[in-house]
Amino acid sequence: MNNPEREFKYWQNRILLGTIVGYAIFYLVRKNLSMAMPGLQADLDITKAQLGIFLTLHGLIYGISKFLSGFSADKLSSRHLLVSALLLCSICNFIFGFSSSLMILGIFWILNGLFQGFGFPPIARLLAYWIHPKQLATKMSIWQTSHSIGAALAVIICGYVVSFGWRWCFYIPAVLALLGVVWMWITIRNSPKDVGLPEIDEFEHKEQQKNVQSNNKNTLEYKQLLMKKVFKNKVIWILAIANFPVYALRFVVLDWGPTILKEWKGLSLFHAGWMVASFEIAGILGVLAAGRATDKYFDGKAHRVCLICITLASVFMFLFWKMTTVPTWIYMSFLILSGFFLYGAQALGTIATSKTATRKVSAAACGFHGFWGYLSVIATGWGFGSLTDAFGWSYSIGALIILGFSGVILFALIWNAKADGYDDM
Repeated sequence: MNNPEREFKYWQNRILLGTIVGYAIFYLVRKNLSMAMPGLQADLDITKAQLGIFLTLHGLIYGISKFLSGFSADKLSSRHLLVSALLLCSICNFIFGFSSSLMILGIFWILNGLFQGFGFPPIARLLAYWIHPKQLATKMSIWQTSHSIGAALAVIICGYVVSFGWRWCFYIPAVLALLGVVWMWITIRNSPKDVGLPEIDEFEHKEQQKNVQSNNKNTLEYKQLLMKKVFKNKVIWILAIANFPVYALRFVVLDWGPTILKEWKGLSLFHAGWMVASFEIAGILGVLAAGRATDKYFDGKAHRVCLICITLASVFMFLFWKMTTVPTWIYMSFLILSGFFLYGAQALGTIATSKTATRKVSAAACGFHGFWGYLSVIATGWGFGSLTDAFGWSYSIGALIILGFSGVILFALIWNAKADGYDDM
């Protein structure tokens, strides 16, 4: 290509597509356990509390890994980190599928969480280097559909193969993950410089970026910038803590959804898988709508759209919980609408974090943000399983909804925050 702007656009779209597909495949080898859980319970005589421990330990290790990998992702090759992590996740899934020992299952599901933590922070860095902050809400919202695409495909694929036994919920996704390793190696490059192009500032919004570029020449050292933009930043802290209830709502549906719909609502596991997939597909539409609304109507202030989304997600989850005597299509509509708004809040929380921290420390900030989200597995894994064993589904889901409304209060605290952190670099 002779036109640098056209070539940059080509690579920008290629990176976006490469990371969407790549991260969706990470979900195939992470959210496949939910469809296997009923079979695991029956085959290995595991209680819901024990399954909850699996989910909690996996999520905690993932959250810690995501937090720590953010620091390395700001400095190391994103491409190498991504392909290595997905390869190791594939291996863990193969071993999990072949094992019947609770100890081996637990060890390799925890290791899977460890390697999964190296998935998102490198992508946050990639997108910050390839996409201008003014376009980040729209473009990153498109990228955020990878979560829902991957989770929906995981439950759909496993909904078909689980009839051959729960182990196939790990074999098939592991094979697809190997193909994903090849895909990401071919499609991804770390920055415009890697393909002989100038940085993004020379293509878009030159005037706004002059201050950022000049300051970067004599900027604070990385550690000082990290303290200023992340660890001493009130907005980053509130966004991170608010991620806890957002992820709590999301994880209960993803991890326990098939079992809830099977045991509480009386659906077959196959139909329950499609219902959870519908929740995810609605999330895709919600993410795209929320991202577009942020740039067009809210002047890039993603945190304001987060408040609206988490409020409506919690309301519809409440209706799903309380409307127990209505026809199936009605309470499922409430669940699907909850997914539509919940994923808007989840995606835009990450976008707000990346923009507030600026691209110099975006991976570390998003790692910190993600860590708080994955702390929620304490509540949604072991806690949720134990509550259900003791009191039943209705009690545990009610406790979850109270947690969801706490997110409304947290996002309300930062309503007046700036759209990004570039103007005080």
